Amino acid sequence: MVKTKAEPLKIKVVVGDPNLIDWSDSSLCGILVQTPDAMGMLHDFTTLFEKAKQHGVVSCCGTDLMASVLLKPPGEMGADVVLGSAQRFGAPLGFGGPRAAFFAVKEEFKRLIPGRVIGISKDSTGCPAIRMALQTREQHIKRNAPHPIFVLHKLS
Repeated sequence: MVKTKAEPLKIKVVVGDPNLIDWSDSSLCGILVQTPDAMGMLHDFTTLFEKAKQHGVVSCCGTDLMASVLLKPPGEMGADVVLGSAQRFGAPLGFGGPRAAFFAVKEEFKRLIPGRVIGISKDSTGCPAIRMALQTREQHIKRNAPHPIFVLHKLS
């Protein structure tokens, strides 16, 4: 999916071992790693995320929330962006959905998150329909509110 989204933007995606990253490459703008990986292995990416920060590279980590019970969470490792499935803590899937997920960023990236995420679903007749999948609650709060709250909620 990353390659599919990056291709029209002319962003080159390189898949490989994170220990072999060429930090001298000036076109390197971000890294995406996952723990546990496809083989179920847990990884501590603290050193990798520190190197990324030193080189001005944004670090993103996909994770399973249950993995944080055994290893320090990616946010504590230094990841700038953390995302993953939270389905195991939600209601069981019934007839395909809804699915629980999470997406978190460091404070400095908070304003770069889109205010609305539009998704594709099906209407009551089974035809494709465009819908608002995610929206920040902050959009409904007065600009100078004394206690603005930043919460994401699913609208389906």
